[in-house]
Amino acid sequence: MSKKIVMSTLLGATMVASLAACGGQTDQPTNTSASATSSSAVSGPKTKLTYWTIDRHDADYMKEVIKKFNETNKDNIEVEMTVMADNFNQSVDIAFASKQSPDIFRTNDFAGFVKKGYLLPLNDLMTDEMKKRYGNLLVEESNMVDGKVYSLPNTGQYWRLIYNVDLFKKAGITEPPRTVQEMVEDAKKITEAGKDIGAYGFAENFKNPSSAFTRIANPIGTFSGTSVLDGYNYKTGQYDFAAYKPIVEALRQMKQDGSMLPGVESLDIDPLRAQFAAGKIGMYFNHSGEPAVYQSQFPTKVNWSAALPPTVDGKQTGSVAVYNTGNYIGINKETPNKDKAWKFLEYIYNLDFQKSYQEKGFGISIVPDVNAVAQKPAMPGIEGFLPTKFDALYATSPTGVAETKVEGLKFGNVIIKYMLEGGDVDKLMNDLSTRYNTALEKARAAGETKLKADPNFDPGKMQGSLAK
Repeated sequence: MSKKIVMSTLLGATMVASLAACGGQTDQPTNTSASATSSSAVSGPKTKLTYWTIDRHDADYMKEVIKKFNETNKDNIEVEMTVMADNFNQSVDIAFASKQSPDIFRTNDFAGFVKKGYLLPLNDLMTDEMKKRYGNLLVEESNMVDGKVYSLPNTGQYWRLIYNVDLFKKAGITEPPRTVQEMVEDAKKITEAGKDIGAYGFAENFKNPSSAFTRIANPIGTFSGTSVLDGYNYKTGQYDFAAYKPIVEALRQMKQDGSMLPGVESLDIDPLRAQFAAGKIGMYFNHSGEPAVYQSQFPTKVNWSAALPPTVDGKQTGSVAVYNTGNYIGINKETPNKDKAWKFLEYIYNLDFQKSYQEKGFGISIVPDVNAVAQKPAMPGIEGFLPTKFDALYATSPTGVAETKVEGLKFGNVIIKYMLEGGDVDKLMNDLSTRYNTALEKARAAGETKLKADPNFDPGKMQGSLAK
């Protein structure tokens, strides 16, 4: 969750000047044709709207989309996009403080932006048809707060086990593991078979321990039927790290077996990708952004694929959590052009745009009607990430705010230490749950999260909510 940013006057002045100079960035489109009135536009002065985004991967395509909107909209609106991938949240903070905030912007820190009063509620702007279309995707603390909708979803992160098909064949493995124990056994087989080329069975970016562990535990845990995400149990409204015991023990076993790439405790995500692209890693967990990575950032000749995660017992009784992806862009609460900003959001939040966006490979939608009609993107490796009946949208967990109040080591550090050194796993998991529940109560008392127990929460019943 967001933290208050304290800056000196000099830093603030410097960054404000930087924001004011955004017009000179190469990422910003130059819509010379949009300055003239198109045949469908209304004559007279244009209303110019600024749009800030953090997304670079789709910048060229979005320039084309915005150019078309500028030339064809009938409300004399001209949208100007700026890509600001570095220090985006801080730049938004400074822009609001200096009264230079954009009309429309990526809701990159949704909870923080809502709390600071940056975003306009969209409820009164949405048509009944739109409310029905997005009804099942409106989630508290993900895209709405206290029933007020501030953003709508577009694409999501579909989490999978990513594996090297060539290394699997080399080790005599015919299919990806269906259980956690099979994953441990396969990692050992791959490491033994790959000695001649220096390949190992498993890796994750454990330099960022909490992020690395949740990349593994969240897909496995939720698909196994637990109600736990980031250690938080939605059914009980309490932390329950004991649910992760089989996964934690599996990581410890792979480390003891020598099945992990050496030095994983200091491995970051891009070095991991580079090693995978070089054919040195058998398996790791990540989301649906990886196909684009291996097409452009780390081109590879490795024959690789992605599969649904294994489960603790091989039974697929839950749903693979798609989380922190329920929002996309929103409108500045202070803009004098709210209605015209909404016209642009309507243009982006429609089936035609979202279908094209997915088919071009920029992201996989979490909107069911998009997945029902979109053709498969023409991108190697994307097949394994396409939505299944087992994927489901989860509300954001309260772990971000709870961690600001946790005393002692964070859960990622505790788990990675156990993976490397061993110890009493039951005692460690119980201690984590106790400390995080204490922190959660403090966060609730401070009004920083309103998530509470949902006794009816059932990850199995969520199957089929995003795709059939």
